[in-house]
Amino acid sequence: MAGYRPNMGDDERPEMITEVLLREFGALMAIDPAAFRRKFRKMAASPFAFYRGSAALFYADVTGDFADDRFLDEWTSRVWIHGDLHAENFGTYMNASGQLVFNVNDFDEAYVGPFVWDLKRFCASVALIGYAKALSDAVITDLVTRFAGAYLTELRAIAAGGDDAIGSITLDNADGVLRTVLQQARLNARVELLATQTTIDNYERRFSLGDGVYEIDESTREVVVAAFEQYLTTLPAGNEAHRPIASHIKDVVLRKGVGIGSAGLPSYNLLLEGHTQALENDVIIYVKQAQVPAVARHIADEKVRAYFRHQGHRTAESQRALQASADPWLGFTELGGVGQLVAEVSPYAADLDWADVNEADELAGVVTDLGRAVARMHSVADDESSHDLVDFSTEEAIVAAVDRDPDGFVPHLVEFAHAYGAQARRDHQIFVDLFRNSLLPGL
Repeated sequence: MAGYRPNMGDDERPEMITEVLLREFGALMAIDPAAFRRKFRKMAASPFAFYRGSAALFYADVTGDFADDRFLDEWTSRVWIHGDLHAENFGTYMNASGQLVFNVNDFDEAYVGPFVWDLKRFCASVALIGYAKALSDAVITDLVTRFAGAYLTELRAIAAGGDDAIGSITLDNADGVLRTVLQQARLNARVELLATQTTIDNYERRFSLGDGVYEIDESTREVVVAAFEQYLTTLPAGNEAHRPIASHIKDVVLRKGVGIGSAGLPSYNLLLEGHTQALENDVIIYVKQAQVPAVARHIADEKVRAYFRHQGHRTAESQRALQASADPWLGFTELGGVGQLVAEVSPYAADLDWADVNEADELAGVVTDLGRAVARMHSVADDESSHDLVDFSTEEAIVAAVDRDPDGFVPHLVEFAHAYGAQARRDHQIFVDLFRNSLLPGL
């Protein structure tokens, strides 16, 4: 299928958008069309919401006539990437050492591919946020420039030995908006999370039902529990202190309609006994069906494809590779032969809310910090990690590629951000017209 072409005719772009969405979601839409009507209504809300939910369209474009490979070579085309690096995929998590970290999150689309695809996807999202905030093109240019400059500065520092690198963003070094997000996460309590999702009946905690949460029968429970037992064998050794002493399952429920990217996918939540019999430290685990990432459809490397047992394994291994010290509960399993991602529903997760970031100096500070975070993410999953899929120094390879055209790297990302941001705004309106006029088959 042809990729995006500048000035593509009005009669061509709707057909392409329809084709891409049906190829990506058609099978799931046939199973649960109502879930996708909800998903598409969320995507229709704004250009940014559409962009978040249409990664498949982005990759169809950047591998088509919108592609520019000047910074890609044998090495920089094989970096472990996030796969859906937009501005809202950042937040806090509690790492395996018990430390709160602000970093990239949501690794459902992670894979091995060209590093610039992550950067382009993020920069275009900055342009969309800037446009929604009525910022001028000059301000958007400055924000993308700051992000790209911080990314390169941090990556060069890591490649040079790390003495000048900032490292992970934690309470020890964060300031401004990101420090506030970390402090808010620190105030969270497990008992508050449990109160929102569970109830206490006859002195025992159980899941609350309703709002997409459903009871399951005994045979389904047995299958889920068996999958959980299999999952326990995938957890890395050494993090037992942050997991319950005994993995006693108190309750299991089915969840549907979780998140804009999970339409049509069933998910199970398990309530586990905590370290003690006190009810306030119970743990909630989710088991979620993993899907083929949109970027994988455009990567023809059989070595990468063959590395993973299934999509649950891919998602968990990718997150472990891209996070310096991942969630100690992160693992994978299978249900009915389908790969599943397993992790904790963490009480310490707090997302960056861009609605609260409007002043120019705050925006500049945030995108600078995010540039450093992305550089660290790209650098950790290489020859010095425990993952052997990428067996070279990614930071050295990227720096070498950029140094072939050092003056062109930042302008290249700025140009793409403006061009693709404008395209995404046009695409959003096309999508809304297709959806509201019932021109998307299967809904």
